[in-house]
Amino acid sequence: MTKPSFDDLNNKVCVITGGTGAIGKALALGLGAVGVKTALLGRNKEMADKVAAEVSKETGSQSIGVSADVQDKAMLENAKKEINEKLGKIDLLINGAGGNSPKATSAAEMMTEDLKTDLDKTFYGLDISGFEFVFNLNVMGTILPTMVFTKEMLDGGGVVLNISSMSAFTPLTKVPAYSAAKASVNNITEWLAVHLAPVGIRVNAIAPGFFIGNQNRFLLTDEKTGELTARGQKIINSTPMGRFGEVEELQGTVNYLLSDLSKFVTGIAIPVDGGFSAYSGV
Repeated sequence: MTKPSFDDLNNKVCVITGGTGAIGKALALGLGAVGVKTALLGRNKEMADKVAAEVSKETGSQSIGVSADVQDKAMLENAKKEINEKLGKIDLLINGAGGNSPKATSAAEMMTEDLKTDLDKTFYGLDISGFEFVFNLNVMGTILPTMVFTKEMLDGGGVVLNISSMSAFTPLTKVPAYSAAKASVNNITEWLAVHLAPVGIRVNAIAPGFFIGNQNRFLLTDEKTGELTARGQKIINSTPMGRFGEVEELQGTVNYLLSDLSKFVTGIAIPVDGGFSAYSGV
């Protein structure tokens, strides 16, 4: 009997969109530790190169930075050529690019009587261009890279991993565009899993809970005191493990879903959330 391991990942090539972010870098480090060669995609080439150099140095596995916008199919096609030339055939894809925007965020959590005279703070005051930006970044930014990078997986198979969110299951207040987009990411994960299963391509997702990063740090903690904000405290109160996650705690689930250890697993989204999605609040 063969011992369970990540040995099958050794020398595989993985594209990570959003590879310059905290989660992208952490996943690249986790994969590099088991011998995966990574291509970190980001719009800022200098930053992509910097993060890739850190990954290579820390893991000993080759990592390269590649410039691309996940909403630009032509740029993705050019990125694919560069990756093929430098690393070889693409085996794995992590769709990590995404995010929210203040333009798609409401100031108020709920519509109340007094807000009828101040609609700008509600759903009615959202900037529709901001809503479209967030939706397209997360949804088209998942679909287009999958369309481009999985073509060479059609012969021999491969694995796609999408980055979902807690908002995909139960939408968080204030972020309607992001919530709708991540719910769509879960749906397209299931659709693609069914569509591509006959050719040996698996498609899954992880749904991270709450991890403090540059984008949300001062939504969850006070910039001056470092104490939790009211929203941050709500999250901790709703997380049975009583803390925020560390990005490194995503690595095990990701490596599992990309490896042959999960070769009969497709079409699922696994929460990595300290119990947040399981807790009813009572």
